[in-house]
Amino acid sequence: MSVTPRLVQVRQHILKRNDEAARTLRSRFRETGVFVVSLVSSPGAGKTAFLERVLSSLRDRNRVAALVGDLATDNDAQRLARACSGGTGVSPLVKQITTGTVCHLEAEMIATAVEGWRLDELDYLFIENVGNLVCPATFDLGEDLRLVLFSVTEGEDKPLKYPTIFNTADAAILTKMDLAAAVEFDAVAAHRNIQAVRPGMETFEVSAKSGQGMDRWLNFLHRKKVRNEE
Repeated sequence: MSVTPRLVQVRQHILKRNDEAARTLRSRFRETGVFVVSLVSSPGAGKTAFLERVLSSLRDRNRVAALVGDLATDNDAQRLARACSGGTGVSPLVKQITTGTVCHLEAEMIATAVEGWRLDELDYLFIENVGNLVCPATFDLGEDLRLVLFSVTEGEDKPLKYPTIFNTADAAILTKMDLAAAVEFDAVAAHRNIQAVRPGMETFEVSAKSGQGMDRWLNFLHRKKVRNEE
């Protein structure tokens, strides 16, 4: 007896429930005026370092918060707490979501994590997903902007290998550009592959270490937030 139809039904039920939770979250986010950005990448692509730089750049003029998904440990949350607080390591608006064996975040996890938060007192909420380019692709988190990141050390063909996540993202971030020359990264090929999978996708070349490309990215983020408020 084949179990495939049963597995399909279970998956469809899970996705339907997630979509319903995401719609509720999106409505809540928009009512409170917080702009929500999610980040997806494979492990080691530099999501946390990139987000540290973003939070440090925004915190003086904006009210920021972050949720971090990981299978285990709260190491990334501790790093982001320091970025939000200016180095003290204490921030009530950075929270770890430990997923155990689950390889992605789900909308209900986000809803639980922000319980008790005054979302109307935030300008930006960033959600760092579990390091994975497969599972997160089909799970809406109620975000306004989804970023897919990949580093120069991963090769130029990442978009061709994982087209689904690029098709569900709003912008692509090429990270660790300070290492591009050392690893002989072909940026032209990378951009070509992104456009082959997702024509017209906005792409940013950045380095969290040197700051390369961060101003252009932050200007884009600001424009997106303003447009979302119109």
